[in-house]
Amino acid sequence: MTLRNPLIRNRADPCILRHQDGHYYFTASVPEYDRIELRRAKSLSGLADAAPVTIWGAPPEGPASALIWAPEVHHIDGVWYVYFAAAPSREIRDGLFQHRMYALRNANADPLQGGWEELGRVETGIDSFSLDATSFAHRGRRYYVWAQKHPDVPGNSNLYIAPMATPWQLAGPPVLLSRPELDWEVQGFLVNEGPAALVRHGRVFLSYSGSATDARYCMGLLHADAGADLLDPANWQKSPQPMFATDVEREVFGPGHNGFTVSEDGRQDLLVYHARNYRDIEGDPLWNPDRHTCVQPLHWDADGMPVFGRPLREIDL
Repeated sequence: MTLRNPLIRNRADPCILRHQDGHYYFTASVPEYDRIELRRAKSLSGLADAAPVTIWGAPPEGPASALIWAPEVHHIDGVWYVYFAAAPSREIRDGLFQHRMYALRNANADPLQGGWEELGRVETGIDSFSLDATSFAHRGRRYYVWAQKHPDVPGNSNLYIAPMATPWQLAGPPVLLSRPELDWEVQGFLVNEGPAALVRHGRVFLSYSGSATDARYCMGLLHADAGADLLDPANWQKSPQPMFATDVEREVFGPGHNGFTVSEDGRQDLLVYHARNYRDIEGDPLWNPDRHTCVQPLHWDADGMPVFGRPLREIDL
């Protein structure tokens, strides 16, 4: 099978889940930021033309009525969940939007047939701008990882981790894993956001994105030994350089907000991300719809570390 990038146009913050039913499930931010869509296909290439189903729409008012960002779909203990961020309005206060994190649940086998239930806000103990939640299980424990502004830390957002009591409730306080401090994380804005987890080769990896969401946007990496206490920040190492960044020669600008999935045979790890195909954006980057979903192989070196490589226009799987 040959895939061509962009795989899905005008969909930012992509999430692709390979489910045990043999289908891929896809969700992402829509340019209008007013709803959550889910689509399904037997193949990755089929996602491009699969009909999107709106599983949740923003209400006309309330705390989650505006700027619906970065939905992420998970299947946990036989139940479907979607994490997303939303704000009460488009108002900016102290340089930031007013996003908080929320969760949906669906116990039906087929998540495209309705039945989604609002679980409300995911409380972190810090009442501030927060977004981009993900979840993963490791060694019998489930974790929640997200981006949030802390009043005592300069910048837009840091990365936090916490254990989970349920798939929508935390079991402990937030633990700060990473703050924007390196040169490539502070271009335009001081940002660590969009975490994605992958457990491979005796390590737990957390990729993330930094800097402004234009051509300066790029991806970094944290990693810890698989047997370490993941709630101890001292056990995590941060890569000093970005792992994936703008490639002018290949006309890929601002790659970021990535996730991971696998090939149809389950043998090849795949990197999922969004990017633009041009540098100069007219108007506000937030409202520019041209961040497209892309997919390409993720390789591994002899030491078991991921090799993101360069953006690819065409791949054979």
